Amino acid sequence: MEIVVQSSKVVKPAYGEGSTPAVDVVIPLTVFDEVHDEYMSSIHGFHSPSPTRAALEAGLARALAEYREWAGRLIAADGSSAAGRRALLLNDAGARFVEATAGIALEAAMPLLLQPAWARRLHPSGEGAEELMLVQVTRFACGSLVVGHTMHHAVGDGFAMCQCLLAWGQCTRGATVDPVPVHDRESFFLPRHPPRVEFDHRGTEFKVPNDNDDDDEKKSPPRPADNDVVVTHKVRFSREFISDLKSRASAAATTLRPYTTMQCLVAHLWRCVTRARGLDGGEATTTLHMAVNGRARMRSPRVPQGYTGNVVLWAHPAATARELLAGPLGRAAELIRREVARVDDAYFRSFIDFIGSGAVEEEGLEPMSDAAESPDVEVYCLYRIPFYDLDFGGGRQFLYMPSNQPVDGAVYILPLCPQGDGSVEALVSLYSRAMDAFKDCCFSLMVPDILL
Repeated sequence: MEIVVQSSKVVKPAYGEGSTPAVDVVIPLTVFDEVHDEYMSSIHGFHSPSPTRAALEAGLARALAEYREWAGRLIAADGSSAAGRRALLLNDAGARFVEATAGIALEAAMPLLLQPAWARRLHPSGEGAEELMLVQVTRFACGSLVVGHTMHHAVGDGFAMCQCLLAWGQCTRGATVDPVPVHDRESFFLPRHPPRVEFDHRGTEFKVPNDNDDDDEKKSPPRPADNDVVVTHKVRFSREFISDLKSRASAAATTLRPYTTMQCLVAHLWRCVTRARGLDGGEATTTLHMAVNGRARMRSPRVPQGYTGNVVLWAHPAATARELLAGPLGRAAELIRREVARVDDAYFRSFIDFIGSGAVEEEGLEPMSDAAESPDVEVYCLYRIPFYDLDFGGGRQFLYMPSNQPVDGAVYILPLCPQGDGSVEALVSLYSRAMDAFKDCCFSLMVPDILL
């Protein structure tokens, strides 16, 4: 699949007849923004008809006038070049807009899109980029369109990125931007006086640099062969399978409240990945790292759905591989439910106070790595993020896929499928030696139990 770049330019906000805002506004990043220093990328596929380049470019310019963060630049909060706290400079420097063509039909290219080397050709690279938002519009020979985006995670989380993209579609169609973006990055996350650090954030959100724990090394499974590679598999779970999964998990529940679709599906995937890695019977502790959106959890003040920054922390249910696989599915679902519930308003506020206490600087703490490796699993639940609502005027997209470099143990639960059949899709990345075993067990309600 040959991708030919036709043009690359910077698109700046277009304010129309309204007044142009100041371009020297500096907004410090919040405690939730600061932990990120990477770009996130995804691709979106649309059948013909598709809008013109001029319409897409003009729509992006109007959307950037509503979401100025993405047209700004990251700088040091104190104006220096030294490492430390960062800030957003709202200077309207613009976003990168790339137009490209592909000489084949999109349908013929579909099998290639799960191969990261191919998928990454459909969105710009963030390596060495100054822009915080980079987009690529690739037109295929059949008339289909793929829009790829690369957006800096320090500016916003998945919800925030999605809202900006939806605004781009709305502006391209001439519609009103909805929801109205909320740009206030200060009022919602003020530390309490005196601070109340009620939870231990060392070892969860932060770590001591070069902290080599001998016990962890003893628990770690053997490293994969040097010639093994991480591969990604897309799996679709039908509505009927999910219903059976929920019934099985909830059958032994100790409460009257049944487990949710996500609790059951994530529990199932956690067990399948652990089994596929050959960890059954082992005493290695496997930890599930699961992102938790704070918009629905924080109180006094509440964080509005239209907030444009990051509001994510992580839940970390854990068990030995032996415990995870010897017990029923419901036990894993209960672990997930309990640990996610623990990341509530009090936990978010404790995290804010911990950062405000100065402990991170005094102890030289560093953010915990996001990358999951065996025996751990990391889940990004995009299920409720409305990426499929993106519409540039030719109809809603039929394809959405994250396209970051695959990492062993990373799982993406994708947004609701546009077919509306109740199925749920997931992208699972594992070393190739484990992937065949994963495929064998992912559709089985009976993940093979280990012998005690």
